[in-house]
Amino acid sequence: MDADYLVERKDFPYYAIEWVSEGKGMLTMGGKDHELSTGTLFAYGPGISHRIRNISPSNMRKYYLDLAGSEACETLKHLGLLEQRPISVARPYELVELWNLIDREARDASDSSEEICESLVRVLLQKIGQRKLSSNRGDFTEAFHTFESVRKLMEDRFLEFKTAEDVATEIGISPIYLSRLFKRFAGSGAYRFLLRLRMNYAAELLLEQGLKVRAVAERLDYADAFQFSRAFKRVYGVPPSSLSRNSIGR
Repeated sequence: MDADYLVERKDFPYYAIEWVSEGKGMLTMGGKDHELSTGTLFAYGPGISHRIRNISPSNMRKYYLDLAGSEACETLKHLGLLEQRPISVARPYELVELWNLIDREARDASDSSEEICESLVRVLLQKIGQRKLSSNRGDFTEAFHTFESVRKLMEDRFLEFKTAEDVATEIGISPIYLSRLFKRFAGSGAYRFLLRLRMNYAAELLLEQGLKVRAVAERLDYADAFQFSRAFKRVYGVPPSSLSRNSIGR
């Protein structure tokens, strides 16, 4: 959004949820000013005045969703989202995935798209309830930014890293802090996240390119095909040979 972005309303016909994915802003609601930053989520609706503005030089980016009906009102109240104050959520990437799914389905012209959107919205609201933090903790923004930087690094360069310690060294943080970040925002350890990235790539090589198991093991820099097979089975529950007509060692 523009650096001078400003929205000021005394009323709104629908119930709305907004989540900040980038940048900083200021929310005035309930007679108080609330700083908006990455990971902040808030809601408003009929009769709730609010003012939202961007704080330069950052350009705030938000996801939003408008809802209507008594069910929407009751659900937002149950989640504590109509108390005129923002909250923070853990594992924010889960919300992004759902918001993007809702957006794609809303643009679809099929007969089932409306029903699918309704189902996805319910899941999104359940996820917010599941992942919301008890308070808008001051360390959330810095920790989330660090997590996002590490996550992007791993997604872009997963072939270069074999262990979580390798990632921690590259980013300049301790392995213990890296582990805490991933447990907080991803719900699993950093090594498990890295391993899944590497094994997803391995599965693509086996299924789409038809590479042999040994060739994939070499591509991922494993000492031998058997070590690779153990890692693959840890993620998928089946050996890589089950995805390929080529057996290990051929």
